[in-house]
Amino acid sequence: MSSGKGGELIPSSSELDLDRPNIEDYLPSGSSIHEPLGKLRLCDLLDISPTLTEAAGAIVDDSFTRCFKSNPPEPWNWNVYLFPLWCCGVVIRYLILFPVRVIVLTVGWIIFLSCFIPVHLLLKGHDKLQKNMERALVELICSFFVASWTGVINYHGPRPSMRPKQVFVANHTSMIDFIILEQMSSFAVIMQKHPGWVGLLQSTILESVGCIWFNRTEAKDRETVTKKLREHSQGVDNNPLLIFPEGTCVNNQYSVMFKKGAFELGCTICPIAIKYNKIFVDAFWNSRKQSFTMHLLQLMTSWAVVCDVWYLEPQNLRPDETPIEFAERVRDIISVRAGLKKVPWDGYLKYSRPSPKHRERKQQSFAESVLRRLEEN
Repeated sequence: MSSGKGGELIPSSSELDLDRPNIEDYLPSGSSIHEPLGKLRLCDLLDISPTLTEAAGAIVDDSFTRCFKSNPPEPWNWNVYLFPLWCCGVVIRYLILFPVRVIVLTVGWIIFLSCFIPVHLLLKGHDKLQKNMERALVELICSFFVASWTGVINYHGPRPSMRPKQVFVANHTSMIDFIILEQMSSFAVIMQKHPGWVGLLQSTILESVGCIWFNRTEAKDRETVTKKLREHSQGVDNNPLLIFPEGTCVNNQYSVMFKKGAFELGCTICPIAIKYNKIFVDAFWNSRKQSFTMHLLQLMTSWAVVCDVWYLEPQNLRPDETPIEFAERVRDIISVRAGLKKVPWDGYLKYSRPSPKHRERKQQSFAESVLRRLEEN
């Protein structure tokens, strides 16, 4: 703990990683504070309603918000000896490495487009050959992207193979998750539809490998995507499905609830655990604060992106297991392998507010508890 203005105690980052504290530890005891009779104290309020206890506990330990926060590194250029080294590093990263990486990515796009456009236009009617060549070209441009970050990617386990009724699921930190996995093996990813140049790539290049897009604000899209998932998973020649069941980017320290859709298809689930080393850069993409273009610039101006990818043992639904239990079991496997802390939150709460019915239930519960306490007095 450190002391802020007015002697206020501020928890350190290491303390925030501890399990949820007991709110009673933060309340003053009756012997420590002498108050006149009849004055309402905080502990009295908490006795009135478990709703206030729940709210106070959430303030003390807001594990939901922490799932989507990027933790800045501790500053190390704090003295006259280290500051010149830090300045040299900035010059090297921005004036030497960054221009070289831009050239590498530009050359990659030139090679990709000069091959992809003829293949896409001239090989119509030769579906199998066209699909194989487009698949190889998408893997190639993903490799150029990884090279533009000086990516150091360590893959563990057998390389994914094309088999029907097989779905790959992974934890989600950034859109670069897909790029890192795609350079090793071609996947058909299920992803939110994005605007701008990313959306243009989605609707042209990535659709050639069977990717499926949706808009989380459209209820009809969910039914359409579910139908497409079932059809795609049955195809023998289709690329393996890749799904990020968390439904949103999490900061690679926590794991939020998995959506059950991928686990209701009757397919074999192949878990993939992705863990980024933050020694050079934090790969977490906070889409509310940063565009994907700025996120890529941040990666390209860092020293390197270091990542480990584990292809884990395939899992199947057990006879006595529901899809929700199956999803939780797979989440356990990925969380243990990637060293992630599980939290009982739905990632979609990041984009929506609690429903009016939920608020009304809480208000009614609070009112009833207050009335009971008043009747007792």
